[in-house]
Amino acid sequence: MTHDHDLVLRPTAAQTEAALNPPPGRNGGDLVVETLAGLGATTVFGLPGQHALGVFDALRRSDLRYVGLRVENNAAFAADAYGRITGEAAPLLLSTGPGALTSLAALQEAAAASAPVLAICSQVPTAGLGGGRHGYLHELPDQSASFRGVVKSVHTARTQSQIPSAIAEAWKSALTVPHGPVWVEIPQDVLLAETVLPVVTAMDATPEELPPRPELTALAAHLLANAARPAIIAGGGVVRSDASGKLRQLAERVQAPVVTTPGGKGAFPWTHPLSLQSWLEDRHITDFLQDADVLLVVGSGLGELSSNYHTFKPRGRVIQIEADLGKLESNHPGLGIHADARLALQALLETVEPREDATAPERVREVLDRVRARIAAQELTLEQQVLTAVRRALPTGSPSFWDMTILAYWAWSAFDAMGPNHLHSAQGAGGLGYGFPAALGAAVADPTRPVLAVSGDGGALYSVAELATARQHDLDVTWLIVDDGGYGILREYMTDAFGEPTATELTRPDYAALAESFGVPGLRTTPETLEQDLAKALATPGPSVVVLPAVLRMFAPTHRE
Repeated sequence: MTHDHDLVLRPTAAQTEAALNPPPGRNGGDLVVETLAGLGATTVFGLPGQHALGVFDALRRSDLRYVGLRVENNAAFAADAYGRITGEAAPLLLSTGPGALTSLAALQEAAAASAPVLAICSQVPTAGLGGGRHGYLHELPDQSASFRGVVKSVHTARTQSQIPSAIAEAWKSALTVPHGPVWVEIPQDVLLAETVLPVVTAMDATPEELPPRPELTALAAHLLANAARPAIIAGGGVVRSDASGKLRQLAERVQAPVVTTPGGKGAFPWTHPLSLQSWLEDRHITDFLQDADVLLVVGSGLGELSSNYHTFKPRGRVIQIEADLGKLESNHPGLGIHADARLALQALLETVEPREDATAPERVREVLDRVRARIAAQELTLEQQVLTAVRRALPTGSPSFWDMTILAYWAWSAFDAMGPNHLHSAQGAGGLGYGFPAALGAAVADPTRPVLAVSGDGGALYSVAELATARQHDLDVTWLIVDDGGYGILREYMTDAFGEPTATELTRPDYAALAESFGVPGLRTTPETLEQDLAKALATPGPSVVVLPAVLRMFAPTHRE
């Protein structure tokens, strides 16, 4: 009797011949790049370093495209965006010690946003592993320990034969929901040594699926169909699992209003009659959601931003669909369904009975009118003018990447992303410097559309080195820098809390002239000419910088009332 798992694919004569006679001059680094190619990778990001040179030497013998950035953290941001746009694991090649550690903040953002980044890092030679015995340059007592609290999983290869399996296991981990960054370490001597192992061919690293338990979705379907005032909060998990279409079908079937989190921007059509848009930082929306007798939360842990700074207190029954087990019911008790958003929404669509409710669109219009009236009363004309200009200038299908800056805080609530997976920001971990390098990664992922990056002048100083990357690879990214002379949002926070700000004012360069020095077109604009100047820059192939000198203000935070 033969079982399926007993079957082994036998090599062809040609495969056997190739295995017996591998090409000369290969090293452990070749096993790395061959494995990546076998897994389906076409592009890698990174920065070379002394211990990683074996991998970089092997790149020239491969068909992989290498995009090198100037700072490891920026390279990780670029890989993060590549993973978000393509849905593929984005390889990131790093060197030991300082090079590795410099990527930590970006990997934290990838973890918070469930972006599949495959970081492959070198290590000191195997003789020095364990710490301190040989005093190697870049040596850490336990390098992987620095990453265990940040990445999804850690993998090591201490011999050449371990390399393909370690990378394949990491690839599978990165793409199993929830997606996330993973870490692979390989010592320098293992990468440099000549190898007699056969060339790595196609690898199998199919990610595991996470279907919902049917008894849970049956109960959830019953609750939604029989609710009096259902509502839905859609988070980043809907976008990551490409479940926006299923979300819309479910919302329409049960007539449930939908609000999207900052990470879930674009998961539900902005102008749909059931759309509450993204005004989670508004007491009117918070009250509306609290009043729901059944609240479906899909792909969100209801963290700080998504819960209006933990002031949201649901009074009805909560159903939470979440792929990250640690986030399930972590903030609010309810019916927790540990599952991929797409599979869970599909199961609900297969079982839920339609629900009629002619009042839902009217209730949505009423609450949005109250939100608009509150904003209109705050005399924030400039801020709305700037955001409107950006939206009009940006082509409908183009992605945008927003740094932690006041205009991005506005965008979380007030910007129509015009589709899922279009608007991305660093709101997961909240680190500065995300916008521009992430936009570069997106331009690498899809060169057919111009990409917009938005930064403040403070965040821009984290990323100016990547103007060289943009020029070197001729990436179609327009970088809007809103120059308000410092860390604008921190200036507001400190003024509100202490009466005056400290350490928020910055000496900064002439960003337009700085861009020109890199060979990148740069210009200064005004709120009145922003739309025209930004549209022209986006329509012109290649990188460009548009600088808007303006002091923007935030709308009043209703969570403090």
